[in-house]
Amino acid sequence: MGSFRSTTRAMVVGMAFALLAMACGSTSTAGTAAVDVGKGALTGAGSTFDNPLFSKAFFDYTAKYPDVTVNYQSVGSGAGIQQFIKKTVDFGATDVPMASADITSAGGPDTLTQIPVALGVVALAYNISGVTSLNLDADTLAGIFLGKIKKWNDPAIVALNSGTTLPSGNITVAHRSDGSGTSYIFTDYLSKVSSDWKSQVGVGKSVKWPVGVGASGNQAVAQAITSTEGSIGYVELAYAVQTQMHTAMLKNANGKFVAATDAGATAAAAQNTSVSATNFSIVNEPGDTTYPIAGFSWAILYTSYSDAQKGKAVAYLFKWLVTDGQSEGASLQYAPLPSSVQQLALTNLKLVKAGGSAVLS
Repeated sequence: MGSFRSTTRAMVVGMAFALLAMACGSTSTAGTAAVDVGKGALTGAGSTFDNPLFSKAFFDYTAKYPDVTVNYQSVGSGAGIQQFIKKTVDFGATDVPMASADITSAGGPDTLTQIPVALGVVALAYNISGVTSLNLDADTLAGIFLGKIKKWNDPAIVALNSGTTLPSGNITVAHRSDGSGTSYIFTDYLSKVSSDWKSQVGVGKSVKWPVGVGASGNQAVAQAITSTEGSIGYVELAYAVQTQMHTAMLKNANGKFVAATDAGATAAAAQNTSVSATNFSIVNEPGDTTYPIAGFSWAILYTSYSDAQKGKAVAYLFKWLVTDGQSEGASLQYAPLPSSVQQLALTNLKLVKAGGSAVLS
């Protein structure tokens, strides 16, 4: 009888520890110690560049922590910043950090923190029947988007594509019509490689496009390209892959033609060893394997959340996203953040307070 009681007691104690371990696992970001990751229905808005990553990552995070849900609206970087300024969302997302005027409108630098969350490339997707490989360099790309190169069989393009038969049809340029961080990255590149582009158009989330048709969001630009013969446009790589579009090889700063890949983004990011919200450009960087149009994307968080549980949820969500959650982007053509950039993200996250107290230490 004594043996039976001892065995029963051991079973009960064992089950109790098992249940405790399960409970701890539901709130721990490491799986080894109980951590209150907060709870709440979070809302965010902004970058379409980030949307493929966010859609997958936020879904998987909620599966892991059911008390936290995320509703992200892929409305473009400019619109996301405006919603953040108006305090209608819990976080924003943009492919270029907020400018000083927007920071002032949001309440000043002490009221927010900007977190690098993604690293990706801007691909040049095209739709030319019968053409599965296309080489472009800085001059031809700038010429196309300036409207100076109008035909696919222009001598400048033909010279870069020996052995490829290019049609005589017109080139249709597709570009963003909304305020877009992807546009910023693209125009930042063109301004660095073309003096004509720099003087005539410049850099910005919204610019006056010399030619082409506009569409709102990466997804709409991708759709415009797939539905228009002879078109070319810039999109975050995931959209090109998902729609099975062809993408051009670009001649980089070292004179090598390279494909749009996450490895090319990693090579570009390695050239900037002091990334910050004021030193973030990685376009046209040197290196044989560097893809020339790459960039970071950023989440914008408030430094103070009155709702303690929601504030914790925001901080822990992005702590996971910039560390373990980086693996979510592997199948979507995003490159993992370099370790130094991850550390920057974690340092900036320590500024977030929930109910008056810092969430992370």
